[in-house]
Amino acid sequence: LREEEETFYSAPTNKHGDDDAWGLLSGVAGNVYEWYDFAVYGLLASEIGAAFFPQSSKELQLINSFGVYLAAFVMRPLGAVVFGELGDRLVGRKNALAFSIVLITVPSVLMGCLPPYDVWGVASPILLIFLRMCQGLSVGGQLAGSYVLSIEQSSSSNRGFRGSICDASSVGGFLLASFVTTCVRSIYTEEQVDEWAWRVPFLLSLVLAPVLYYIVTKSKESKFWSESKDQKETEDIVRESDPGCESKRPAVLDLVSSPFRRRQLAGMIGVLSPLSSSYYTLFLFSPVYLSDLRGYLSETQAGVINVFVLVCYIFLVLVGGKLSDSLPHRMDLMRIGLPGVIVAAPVMYGMYESESVVGYVLGQLQYAVCLALMQGGMAAWKVELWMADPTLSYTGVAIGHNVASCLFGGTLPLISTYLSFRGDNILDAGEDAYGETQYDPSILWPRLLPGLYMSGLGCIALLCLSFVIRHPHDIRTGEKKMRDATEKRMRKKTRKLTRSLKEGHAALEGYLTSASHSFLGSDLNQSPSKQMGSFGGPDHRQGSPSSYVPPGSSMGGDAAAC
Repeated sequence: LREEEETFYSAPTNKHGDDDAWGLLSGVAGNVYEWYDFAVYGLLASEIGAAFFPQSSKELQLINSFGVYLAAFVMRPLGAVVFGELGDRLVGRKNALAFSIVLITVPSVLMGCLPPYDVWGVASPILLIFLRMCQGLSVGGQLAGSYVLSIEQSSSSNRGFRGSICDASSVGGFLLASFVTTCVRSIYTEEQVDEWAWRVPFLLSLVLAPVLYYIVTKSKESKFWSESKDQKETEDIVRESDPGCESKRPAVLDLVSSPFRRRQLAGMIGVLSPLSSSYYTLFLFSPVYLSDLRGYLSETQAGVINVFVLVCYIFLVLVGGKLSDSLPHRMDLMRIGLPGVIVAAPVMYGMYESESVVGYVLGQLQYAVCLALMQGGMAAWKVELWMADPTLSYTGVAIGHNVASCLFGGTLPLISTYLSFRGDNILDAGEDAYGETQYDPSILWPRLLPGLYMSGLGCIALLCLSFVIRHPHDIRTGEKKMRDATEKRMRKKTRKLTRSLKEGHAALEGYLTSASHSFLGSDLNQSPSKQMGSFGGPDHRQGSPSSYVPPGSSMGGDAAAC
């Protein structure tokens, strides 16, 4: 592990960064389109639930719809493995991105044409799950590819900002999806949206896909990857000529076979856990929470607030990315934003109970500020963790990002919905005269349960950021020297403590040996009659009267010593 860590710190830097505009534009365009298609489903969850799960209650329709939403996340780690192999070993970053756009377009259009439950019966929700899983497979590789292509084409002083543009474009996809769904709900009546108008955002993919595919095909391949791939192929040829060497392995096996990379991967997933869940809390679950679960706003009003917060968040992420380039360490800004996320999550849910539009907006904005500080330099940070081996960068970024998204982002709507209902049960004060459920207004903490869950994930991320992850900037800021000095001091203290324990153990053994020899020696020097008198002799063992010692009489010194 220590040898691999030293190799990680001594890896050559990327000297091919030329800030190519087409590479950045292809990543941005791909992100906007992918996340538009992916987010439309979540924003139309209630309408889709009514169309494909009509026999359930409103609450179960929402949970079933979010369950299908989770199915796409389950496929994302598999997509990370597939697209990681494509991007690292087979066709390169650019072609992997182009393929991902094609792969997500077909399911999106088919979802817009899929007949509801009333027409095809149980086959409709089954096909819906299948199409959603195809979308998840595509998204599993697309975002990582945009990160890696954009960062590897960036100069070292501009990675944070270019990476933040990729992240902002993902938010832009959410923004476009939120804007389109809000327009659909505003133009059409509620009955029309429930019946057929919810399909319009899905069918819009037919207009966007050709334009974005053209942009991606115009970009250049990463020179950093091309150079490393040529070197890797040469090493594989030499390895295959040697019968004693292993044959060429997939990128994912190369990744998990290294103890250092496994530690990096585990730390990356831990750090991303609050980011993945926070992202979907703020831009997907909050509108549903305020409209469907709590009934504070209509769906249109919640959508308008969501669009406003998204616009602000895009600006904040760009500012955070620029700041991350100006600080000595890439993780400095993350160490500022992460404690803010831990505190701001329950505060946001508390401000939702103000039942004021101003409170709703301010609650989301204060959370967005803390989240943007953490996410500003996150894209560059993800790629830099794996830049020591460019033939594993795509796989490392994709698996780390998508496993965190699957475990914490995909489960977020279900967990938050459950915690919301759990809070209702805790506050349930019975029914009034009209049969409506009444809640105890004097207790607030059950309403904060979804936010407290986010705070717990933030604490895990803080531990991983502080004690697990290694980053190339550790050399620049002296953190590696401090860590090595601390480990050296702890080893020195451990050796000193071990030596002291050994010396103490030897002294104790010497003392016990000396004491036993002294006792046995003094015992053997006594006369037999004295021994028999002192200890009762044979008569004592036989129970004779001679073994009796009168009260008040003193026994022999040897007996007392014994």
